Amino acid sequence: MYSIRKASSEDVEIIRSIAEITWWATYGPILKKEQIEFMLEEIYATRKLASQLTHDTQTYLLLVEADKPVAFAAYSPREENPGIYKLHKLYCLPQTQGKGYGKILINEVVKQTIAAGKRTLDLNVNRYNKAKDFYEKMGFAIVYEEDVPVGKYWMNDYVMRKVL
Repeated sequence: MYSIRKASSEDVEIIRSIAEITWWATYGPILKKEQIEFMLEEIYATRKLASQLTHDTQTYLLLVEADKPVAFAAYSPREENPGIYKLHKLYCLPQTQGKGYGKILINEVVKQTIAAGKRTLDLNVNRYNKAKDFYEKMGFAIVYEEDVPVGKYWMNDYVMRKVL
């Protein structure tokens, strides 16, 4: 049994914990250890998450199983084009993968996007991340490649889009 709830600033450490565990499992085979450490601290810094949650610059959803948060998604309107929503983050603890929680969270983000009157949802995925196949099954298609600098590192991504 699961439930979904909107995260608050009190959930920062829960989000950080899920990210820490899933990033090593997801990116360990494709990125260097130093890059993972740097990006975790850059993207999931306590102050940054607290600001996003407090100021609603990104909406975070937590999926809770048996009273324990096990997955999260974060989304917002795209800064450069508020007519398009962007799924910034989607991570499920490794032991919960295969239970359909990623699909459930994407469907909830789609529902919220439509409720906001928008019909397009974008996401970035590392070009070597096997999650790309999952996103394609969820109806996303590659629209272009994008290399995003993060400190001295690069996120080598596909930008994928789903028309709702």
